[in-house]
Amino acid sequence: MKIRSAIAVMLVVTLAGLVAACGDSTTSASSVTAVSVTGTTPAIGTTAQFTATATMSTGSAQDVTNLATWSSSNVAAATVSSTGAVTGVGSGTAVITATYLSVAGTDSITVP
Repeated sequence: MKIRSAIAVMLVVTLAGLVAACGDSTTSASSVTAVSVTGTTPAIGTTAQFTATATMSTGSAQDVTNLATWSSSNVAAATVSSTGAVTGVGSGTAVITATYLSVAGTDSITVP
């Protein structure tokens, strides 16, 4: 019984040490601070690739075009695929939005 108690105490002390060591980490995960959306407005019947770039809290930029969720505010003017390909459908304006990790960026376009 004393051996089990001694093992249990050693285990608790070891785990406590590991937890304390993890708490001293000086690195932290970066987060997304902004998303920018860029592309050239397509004419009716044509498609243009748009890109989404995330700015991280560390100041670095990351291409998130294929990771973002894409949408168009006016599908009568332009549609957008899940990979950021924007197709001109009809004359009008649309706001193309890319959302990555709950941060959205937009680009307003006018299809001629």
